[in-house]
Amino acid sequence: MTSLCLQPIASANETTNQEIGSRKNEGRIMQHVISLIDLTTEDIEGILDRSLELKSGFQLGERPPLLQGNVVAQLFEKPSLRTRNSFESAMIQLGGGGIFLTTDEVGLKGREALSDVARVLSSYSDVIVMRTFSHDLIREFAGFSECPVINGLSDELHPCQALTDMMTIKEVFGELNGQRVVYVGDGNNVARSLAVATSLLRLPLTVCAPTDYQLTDEFLTELKLRVPSADVIQTDDPAAAVKDADVVYTDVWASMGQEAEADDRKEAFAGFQVNESLMAQAPPHCRFMHDMPARRGLEVTDGVLDGPQSIAFIQAENRMHLAKGLFVWLLQNR
Repeated sequence: MTSLCLQPIASANETTNQEIGSRKNEGRIMQHVISLIDLTTEDIEGILDRSLELKSGFQLGERPPLLQGNVVAQLFEKPSLRTRNSFESAMIQLGGGGIFLTTDEVGLKGREALSDVARVLSSYSDVIVMRTFSHDLIREFAGFSECPVINGLSDELHPCQALTDMMTIKEVFGELNGQRVVYVGDGNNVARSLAVATSLLRLPLTVCAPTDYQLTDEFLTELKLRVPSADVIQTDDPAAAVKDADVVYTDVWASMGQEAEADDRKEAFAGFQVNESLMAQAPPHCRFMHDMPARRGLEVTDGVLDGPQSIAFIQAENRMHLAKGLFVWLLQNR
C-alpha cells in the first residue's frame, strides 16, 4: 500500500479543470471525494447532518426533488449490490437519474485515452461514481473530470462506506462523542477509510488483526501527520480489544481480488471471528457493524449478525441516505 491514498487530488491541469468545473457548476468550487482526507471535519459533519435530515424526511414519506434533472454516472470495474443501488436510488429519489457503465462499455481498457473518457463522460454528467481496483485510476480520472468524482471503492480506500459508518454511529448513539470503534479484521480499504474518518471526527479506533494483516506503519505515520489528533491503536488480542468497545466492526477476511489468498487468510483469522462469545466480552451497550457482504460462519456468526446488538442492516440502508446527503452537499450547497 502506498502513501498516495491520503493525498488530495493534484493534477497538471488542475487550474483548467477547476475553471471548467466552476463554469459548469455556476461558479461553485468543484470538489472530489477520493479520500476522506480531501474533506475537513466540518465538511464531514455537514454531510452527516444533511444525510440524517434527509433520512428523517424519507421516513415521513418525503422525497424532495432537490437535484431534479441531475445525472449520476456510475463507472464500475467491480460487481456491487449496495454501492450501485444506493447511489442510483439516492439520485432518483432526489429527482435525478442514473447511468451505469462497466469498464468495457466506457473504454477504460485502452480503447481511448483516460483523459478523453473523463472529459466526455463528465460533460454528460453532474457527478461520477467510480468503483475500481486501482486507486490511482480514480485519482487520474478526477484530474481530467469536469464534474465531481466520488470514490465508490478502490483497493486502497472506501470513503463512502466510512461516512455511512459514522452516520450510523451518530444515529444510533445520538451523537459522535468519543465512542471507541473496534475493528476486528483485515487492515484493508475499509479499515483505512475507517481510520481516517474516526480520526477526523475524534473517535478512538482499535484495529485487531493478526500482525501481518494490520494497518501498515507507513499508513499510520502519514495519517498522524495529516491528522495529529488521530487515536489509532493495534492489537492481535480480540478479547482485550473489545473490552471497552462501543462498536465492534468486522469485514470479510478476503476481499475481491484476493481469492487466491482465501485459504491462508481463513487460517490466519480463525481466532478473530466475531461470535457470541466475543461479543459477550464487550460492554452490554456495544453494537455490531459490518459493511457487507458478510461471509456468515467465517468472520461473523448468524447469531451476531442477526442478533439484538447488530446494527448492520441499518448501516446497509444508510448507504442510500448517505449518498443523498453527499450528492446534495456536492451539487447544491457548494
